[in-house]
Amino acid sequence: MAKTVDLIAETAEPSQEMQPRSLTSGVEALREEGAVLRIPNLPEGVDELPTEDETMIINMGPQHPSTHGVLRLMLELDGETVLRSKPIIGYLHTGMEKTGEDLTYLQGTTNTTRMDYLAPLFNELVFSLAAEKLLDVEIPERATWIRMLMTELNRISSHFTFLATNGMDLGASTMMIFGFREREALLAFFEKCSGLRMNHNYIRVGGVAADLPDGWRDDVLFLLDDLPERLIDYDTLFTGQTIWQERSQGVGVLTADEAIALGVTGPILRATGVPWDLRRTMPYLFYDQVDFDVVVGTYGDTFDRYAIRVNEIRESIRIVRQILERLPKGDYRVQDKKVTPPPRARIDESMEALIHHFKLFTEGLKVPEGEVYVPIESPRGELGCYMVSDGTAKPYRMHIRGPSFVNLQALPHLMHGGLVADAVAVISSCDPVLGEVDR
Repeated sequence: MAKTVDLIAETAEPSQEMQPRSLTSGVEALREEGAVLRIPNLPEGVDELPTEDETMIINMGPQHPSTHGVLRLMLELDGETVLRSKPIIGYLHTGMEKTGEDLTYLQGTTNTTRMDYLAPLFNELVFSLAAEKLLDVEIPERATWIRMLMTELNRISSHFTFLATNGMDLGASTMMIFGFREREALLAFFEKCSGLRMNHNYIRVGGVAADLPDGWRDDVLFLLDDLPERLIDYDTLFTGQTIWQERSQGVGVLTADEAIALGVTGPILRATGVPWDLRRTMPYLFYDQVDFDVVVGTYGDTFDRYAIRVNEIRESIRIVRQILERLPKGDYRVQDKKVTPPPRARIDESMEALIHHFKLFTEGLKVPEGEVYVPIESPRGELGCYMVSDGTAKPYRMHIRGPSFVNLQALPHLMHGGLVADAVAVISSCDPVLGEVDR
């Protein structure tokens, strides 16, 4: 007859330091002896001992350094297999949309530029395009080409940041050094043009803040000549590297139908084979006048999402070279609609210019009533600005369709059935920026 063993937790004397003890210490040995194990005084219906088929709920983050921001994930695990995952956001909430309704249209870009802090020029661009559509003003050609130049360079710098952090997330610290090295050169150029390395407030309603500085063309050509060789090095280090392929191929697979149903855009959608790029499908600025390829994947896995961003850098280099050939002379902002401040020199010469300057910065730019939605292709997908004007100098409603926010919906699908060790690789391949997610 099998003996019955009561499992009772050991406790320390009041004078002793309390130490945690295990209720199931030696359980396996007792089971081998055929003993009946129970924990006394448990309510009826409560399992006495955990069984092997029970799952475990764990938190990943928000302190985890590999979650690309203050992101928290709740994971349900069966051993090391992810059964369910739930992204929990809001730890970086700053109320930028509501703040945007309390700022004038001239001040708006100082707010939106801080959302996606890796692609700030795209935030400024989408806000400016929405306001300009309500104003029904035509931007000078030079200003439009400058916007294309700066945003494509910003796309390159954002993708280099992805390559750096993606490599570090999977233990390739060399890529972290290389990726930030290339990004540093691009940030130096942005600083030369706008005075700031990040959050530039360079693209504004009516054009850009200032014309390109002296020597800008040589700086850009130096970057374009240097980067292709660096990308060949990255292919050697990662694209054809066996360990990298094993950690990324077949990991976090998303089908085209799932991607469309979830509303994801950008590299995540194109990795599934869907050639959706707003620069091609819904051209804005002068993208219909330049030649470039829309890069798509085949399997929709982590490797495809990595490879697409590498090749998009090459396509952006092609676009920038064409911009250098076609950039015309002329004004860098609207001069005759009283949308932008008058030139500084005119303020001392013209009373009208002085009054224009004073009213623009005290009352703000009044925009006709209406509503508009403008989408553009940011490094992470469709970045849209919905704006409602009530005829005053401030937006009545300003809402941003952030691609990182929408793309996070795909995480539970990407992680389901995978290993917890691959969770960081999947998150990294989505390239989320939590400043844009929480806004």
